[in-house]
Amino acid sequence: MYSYKYPHPAIAADCIVFAHDKDDVKVLLIERKNEPCKGCWAFPGGFMNIDETAKDAAKRELKEETGLEVSEVQQVGAFSAVDRDPRERVVSIAYFTEIAEVVAVKGGDDARKAEWFSLKALPQLAFDHDEILKKAVEKWSSERK
Repeated sequence: MYSYKYPHPAIAADCIVFAHDKDDVKVLLIERKNEPCKGCWAFPGGFMNIDETAKDAAKRELKEETGLEVSEVQQVGAFSAVDRDPRERVVSIAYFTEIAEVVAVKGGDDARKAEWFSLKALPQLAFDHDEILKKAVEKWSSERK
C-alpha cells in the first residue's frame, strides 16, 4: 500500500454517441437512476476501474448503461472543474463516436433509461455535460469536413 501526502481525484469516463436519423442527428443519453442528479439526463459514463484505460472505461460504461457496444471512440478532452461532481473531486475524460443510424438501446446498470434525443431538442443535462457536448460537437463536426 502506498500513502500519499496529497489526495487523489477520481477519474471518470463519459461517452457521447452521435447517430443519424433521416435528416436529423441524435445523441444518446441516459436517465440517471441514482444521486447525484437522480432523474436527470446525462451521457453514459462512470468511474474508471484501476485495471483499465479511460477509453476502455468509456466503452464499458456505454455497454453497461445502454447495451450499445462500439469498437472505436475518440477523445473529446478532460473536464476538471473543481465542483463538477458533488460527491468528490472527479475528473472526467470524455470520448465520442458516430454510428450510422439510431439503434435500439435500453437502460441498464445505474441508468434508469437510455434514449436518443435530437441535437436540436435536448433536455437539460446533468453535471457539466452541456460543456462536454459543445466540445464533442465541435470535434465531431471538424472531423466530418
